[in-house]
Amino acid sequence: MALTADTDTAPVLALAANWYTDPEVFAREQSAIFARTWQFACHDSELAKAGNYVTFAIGRVNLFAVRDRSGAVRCYHNVCRHRAHELVEGRGSRPFIVCPYHGWRYDLDGALKSAPGEDQVPGFDRACIRLREVRTEVFCGFVFVNLDADAEPMEAWYPGVEAELRAFVPGIDALHPIKQIPVEEACNWKVSVENYSECYHCKLRHPTFASGVIDPDRYDISPRGYCLRHTTVSAASGKMTYAIDAGNPHAGEYSSWYLWPAISFQVYPGSVLNTYLWRATSHDKVTVWRGWYTPGGAVSDAVDQLAQQDLDTTVAEDIGIVESVQRGLQSGSYEPGPLVINPQGGVMSEHSIAAIYGWLHEAMGEDRQA
Repeated sequence: MALTADTDTAPVLALAANWYTDPEVFAREQSAIFARTWQFACHDSELAKAGNYVTFAIGRVNLFAVRDRSGAVRCYHNVCRHRAHELVEGRGSRPFIVCPYHGWRYDLDGALKSAPGEDQVPGFDRACIRLREVRTEVFCGFVFVNLDADAEPMEAWYPGVEAELRAFVPGIDALHPIKQIPVEEACNWKVSVENYSECYHCKLRHPTFASGVIDPDRYDISPRGYCLRHTTVSAASGKMTYAIDAGNPHAGEYSSWYLWPAISFQVYPGSVLNTYLWRATSHDKVTVWRGWYTPGGAVSDAVDQLAQQDLDTTVAEDIGIVESVQRGLQSGSYEPGPLVINPQGGVMSEHSIAAIYGWLHEAMGEDRQA
């Protein structure tokens, strides 16, 4: 018998299985969610000099970020305005963006500088042709873009997050990425995000994380804007495998800021920054990139050890969890169960999952149980 909600106080039900198994739902998410939200592009340090560029994609939309001559970071569609050839590949540095198909040349500010044979074309107005630019913000050294030209700025989406990150990680602007570790998960991206966004399962499934990194009994998650704010203290700072600078008032805390829909900033005790980036590749596959950072990109045995411990414990444990959930959703026998929501919040509450459902429902504009 299917669970039903007959009164205003009935439990919130989990999403129907097709939200995680239907390729058509995933296809709609590309335009309804990923094309209308702030998406991570690259780290600012990868664009150190004018002309440095990095390519990336949001779904089927190919883009590139580049440092212009004024020092600003710009992002453009990776499509020539002539006959659509891709302009650049991978990453590198160029004084101009030159299309490899017919040699159209663009300045770093997107303006067309020259096109072979243009002088023979009556009415050809170079000044009217520019690369298509997208909304770009640099957020604590991380470059984000939004394909929606009318989207509100990141501070409106994620109020107070930038200030908090700067308080927890003094000198965050000096950090460079030293490790970007891709982890393939055979599940829908939302299964992975939801698993990350609650600690109801932490004691049972993450013994290392729950005993040495966090105090699960003091763990809470609070929605704020389109952010889920994870807060707790370290269960035993003395167990950490690296020295902790007690001069930072947040040194003994673990905190996380999940920014809907696809990135999270994690700060381990001692101000060690880690990121989770979800790149959905299909309705039943996602790559989760774990990023690690140090001042100036300096080699750090402590961060190397922490990253390996994370892979061997929490990451390995989570892969088993999310792939099992996906198999259950695909079984044909799943009927949505009630979320465990405590009005007071806390670690044994799934109010954060209900918040994600709300954002999903808002973006997709339809009945979440459909």
